[in-house]
Amino acid sequence: MYLNLTQKLSGLQDIPLLLIRLILAYGFYVPAMMKLNDVSAIAEWFENIGIPAPTLNAYLATYTEFLGAIFLALGLATRFVSIPLIITMLVAIKTVHWENGFNASDNGYEIPLYYMAMLIMLFFTGPGRASVDHLIRKKLLKPRFVNA
Repeated sequence: MYLNLTQKLSGLQDIPLLLIRLILAYGFYVPAMMKLNDVSAIAEWFENIGIPAPTLNAYLATYTEFLGAIFLALGLATRFVSIPLIITMLVAIKTVHWENGFNASDNGYEIPLYYMAMLIMLFFTGPGRASVDHLIRKKLLKPRFVNA
């Protein structure tokens, strides 16, 4: 009975992968849109907290989050896009959240850490079958018949 249940659940593993991608996409999209509204204010804030090349890094962070959200929602280049998003979370933890401790209620690093864990999981597992990546892979690996 247990083996039968686990086998059926394994067939549904794409659902949580899709949900994780959509949650992350939303989580990156909202802050990206706020940053897009006033990138110069983000650059000024970055300068105040000691981030080098604040204008460049403000644009990098903004567009990494914006494009990352779109790519995650679509499941496009999921493993690739996870890398800059993980780096963005590491920088956010170090520069903004670390001194506040763990708890999200204190603006701690709890939420960026969760995002990082989900991104790491997507990096290793991929986006699942409900993704553009899966459709591309399926198309590329489609057997081709050669007339002899």
